Amino acid sequence: SEEQEQIQDDAQTEAAVEEVPQQTENQTSGVVTDATVRLDKIPEAVVGVVRNAQHIEDEDEPIEPPVLEENTEPYSQEWEPEYEQPISEYIPPRPILFHSRAELQGLKKKLMEGPEKRYYALSEQGLGKLQWAIFLNLLVLILTARATLLFTLGAIGENRLRFMVFGQFFAMLFSALLGTNLLVEGVANLLHKKFSLKTMLVFTFLICCADGIMGLRELRIPCCAAFSLQMTMALWNEYHTRNAEMGQMDTMRKAIKLDSLGTVEEYYDGVKGILRGKGQVEDFMDTYRQPAKLEKVQSVYALVALCISVATGITAGVLHGLSAGIQVAAVTTLAAVPATMYVSLSRPLAVLQQKLHAVGTVLCGWQGVEGLSGKVMFPIDHQDLFPAGTVKLNGVKFFGERQPDEIIAYATALIETDGGMLAPLFAHLFDSRNGMHYVAENRVSYEGGGIGAEVCGEPVLAGSLHFLRNMGVETPEGIRVNQAVCVAINGELCGLFAISYEKDRDSAAGLVSLCGYRGLQPVLVGGDFMLTEKFIYDRFGVNAKRIRIPDGEACLEIG
Repeated sequence: SEEQEQIQDDAQTEAAVEEVPQQTENQTSGVVTDATVRLDKIPEAVVGVVRNAQHIEDEDEPIEPPVLEENTEPYSQEWEPEYEQPISEYIPPRPILFHSRAELQGLKKKLMEGPEKRYYALSEQGLGKLQWAIFLNLLVLILTARATLLFTLGAIGENRLRFMVFGQFFAMLFSALLGTNLLVEGVANLLHKKFSLKTMLVFTFLICCADGIMGLRELRIPCCAAFSLQMTMALWNEYHTRNAEMGQMDTMRKAIKLDSLGTVEEYYDGVKGILRGKGQVEDFMDTYRQPAKLEKVQSVYALVALCISVATGITAGVLHGLSAGIQVAAVTTLAAVPATMYVSLSRPLAVLQQKLHAVGTVLCGWQGVEGLSGKVMFPIDHQDLFPAGTVKLNGVKFFGERQPDEIIAYATALIETDGGMLAPLFAHLFDSRNGMHYVAENRVSYEGGGIGAEVCGEPVLAGSLHFLRNMGVETPEGIRVNQAVCVAINGELCGLFAISYEKDRDSAAGLVSLCGYRGLQPVLVGGDFMLTEKFIYDRFGVNAKRIRIPDGEACLEIG
């Protein structure tokens, strides 16, 4: 039967499997190890797979998986899964926050009005049209002023008077046409309930137009030349404002790293100080357009002057007629707001910004000017006077019977408490000697450039040679060192460290500039005991009395 034939085939296969290992062991002369692949197990595995397949086909019931015992592991110790999928922590999605319409508009404004975009917008407007408008207004001003002067001298006949008055009125309209953008902006400010000098210019133009019409009827010279002068100065103000803003935006868009200057009230001795910090573009964009206090004062003055001029004109009109009232209103309006008021703020700011642009500095509009005005103090430290690489250690000389490593360790422990420009030099020297690290306690700063502390219960002093002699330390005669740090332990000179200070050209120029302004006074912070008035005078040649050098404790507080 088929079952008997299948059993015979299985017996023949098992016999063949038993013969294979004998042949393999006879052919191989080496020893079989665990790392050797056993080919003799492959036929046996194949037979087992065939039997399981036939058994599954014969039985209809599913085969249940084997049940593991409590102490049985799912994987053997010899095999572990090669990859495991870690279960990551579930992070719920962040809720969508609701922003009001005003917040979204503010965010859009910040995104759209950056320094780069603003600079290119101003560049597209350019300065050429403003320059042409200023030139043409100057030409109109010269012609109208000349005609007014000839009329005053009686050099114009009656037959040409009407033509001259009409020319004056036409010249005023032409000046207004050249400054149309200023008049439109003045009307816009009025619609937004804001009064400015440009709004004042609009009312001046309307009053001068009424005066020009009355001048054509009565054949008298209107106030057209004065209005052309005011329009010229207003256009010049616009030129300075746009030029200064272009310089500001150009500096901001090219900046890689922004450093800011801010004022602090009552920084030292009741005087406000200027502190350095990290600048943000958003803070600058939000600040530089804010109107200054002087601009607000000008706007209030212009509004009051307009009201007084109109009231004066109305009074003159009631007393002497409509033509006299309009003429008086025009004259008082032009006289109440001088033409130079238009450039009284923009001209100085533009000149200052042009100088600052050359050195990569920008002011946040008049807010920055007001913040930096008055008497202020500017803190400087050892890094400002001596940048990295300008202070070097030239040599060391030891005195007494103490070990050099111990002297260096004591000196390093003391000078590290000072944290000045000498700390990196002594730290590097200490690392090269592999000495024992000590901690200085009870640090004291002395007048005359020196510090002291206790190291391992022993008093240690560090300072100049002159300082140690004043402190009663015996020093050998014949020591000639220009700049050196002397260390004394227990009142005995133990070490002399020769230091060289290279003069940096930029630092020297900056210090001379700071000391040259009366309203600005440098304050030395950081507590570096080597920076004394005599030392600064010897190295930089400036009047050290202009520099405030606080005491040790006060210097650490304001630093």
